[in-house]
Amino acid sequence: MNNLKIRYFLGVILAIPLLPLLYFQGKKIRKKVPKLPEARLPKGFVNDNFSKTLNIITIGESTIAGVGVDIHENGFTGALANQLSKNLKYNIAWQVYAKSGYTAKRISTKIIPEINKNNIDIIVIGIGGNDAFKLNSPKKWNTEVERLIKNLQKKFPKAPVYFTNMPPIKEFPAFTNPIKFVIGNLVEIFGKHLSIIIKNKENVFYNAEVITLKSWSKRHNLAENKNNVYFSDGVHPSKLTYKIWGKEMANFIKNNYFN
Repeated sequence: MNNLKIRYFLGVILAIPLLPLLYFQGKKIRKKVPKLPEARLPKGFVNDNFSKTLNIITIGESTIAGVGVDIHENGFTGALANQLSKNLKYNIAWQVYAKSGYTAKRISTKIIPEINKNNIDIIVIGIGGNDAFKLNSPKKWNTEVERLIKNLQKKFPKAPVYFTNMPPIKEFPAFTNPIKFVIGNLVEIFGKHLSIIIKNKENVFYNAEVITLKSWSKRHNLAENKNNVYFSDGVHPSKLTYKIWGKEMANFIKNNYFN
């Protein structure tokens, strides 16, 4: 933990002179990057004619909200559900609870109370990007993630909770190098803290692999330098990326699922 604190404070020291530049670059990027809507149809069913059905929900920020594709079936949750059905030999009933721009705190206070289902078998959470964009401190991140887990386990005590990988901000082609440095390093620090938090939590898991386009391209036989295939707008995933990410997360869940 001390190493993480040192890394964070060194990052703060290096980032302070860059703040005016980050502000103006951020404004320019917001004007340049098209504002895409969230995906439609946040509920679905994968019927592979198995005898039993698992109920899963996905919770999070814009990537879980499917920004970059038209419907959720073509987004992360659709890909996750399809692969999970194959992996676990269950039909999958799925539903998305996500909102663009939401931090861990807003998910705890705004989304979790609105979930009115009670027969949940698996919970998948994708967060981190918005907390990093708001330059929240690791201390605040830890507090809000702890609260999020507590709220979920209180409401769904039997459902395992799976956190997705942190967003690969250093790979976003729409971002400048200073933004990638400051925000990218911060989100990686959040990931390290999340790994520590879940060690003492029962039935909570985190896919800690740091996503890089180079590793994904090699693993999935894609052209390494064609970064545009991975992004819909330079920031949010493309349909291809959602498909790969959903499949990889389903494989992670398969390796950490105990029924």
